[in-house]
Amino acid sequence: MKREWIDLMDTDLLIRAFEEQDREELISLWKSCGLTVPQNDPNKDIDRKLNANAEWLLVGVHDGAIIASAMYGYDGHRGWINYLSVAPDQRHSGIGRKLVEAIEIRLLDLGCPKINIQVRSSNAGVIEFYEKAGFSTDDVISMGKRLIDDE
Repeated sequence: MKREWIDLMDTDLLIRAFEEQDREELISLWKSCGLTVPQNDPNKDIDRKLNANAEWLLVGVHDGAIIASAMYGYDGHRGWINYLSVAPDQRHSGIGRKLVEAIEIRLLDLGCPKINIQVRSSNAGVIEFYEKAGFSTDDVISMGKRLIDDE
């Protein structure tokens, strides 16, 4: 994956593919953003992504530190965004929006007609973020079935 510099006002943010040396710092970011839950082992989630389009696990780096991330996918019918995160002290700076835009461009290039996301219904701030980014609530019920227990 090519490296891309994204200009955010006076800030340079490098969006690039995850590299193995990023693992500990990325998991720390996810924890600080409240993205980790007991039923999903973040190390296993990273390993699984590395086995399926590894370059679609993105990190945002500023001054040598990982301050943002996003994981995306495409199954030929819908695109998905997971683990979108921005360090708490970097929020409201446009970084999350830039990550979403970068993913939208990549998915459009693949012919993807729609992106789906899942947000916990209690996370009002993230819901508002996605609404401002053009997402709307679909009249569907999200269902899941665990095939592998990470606990």
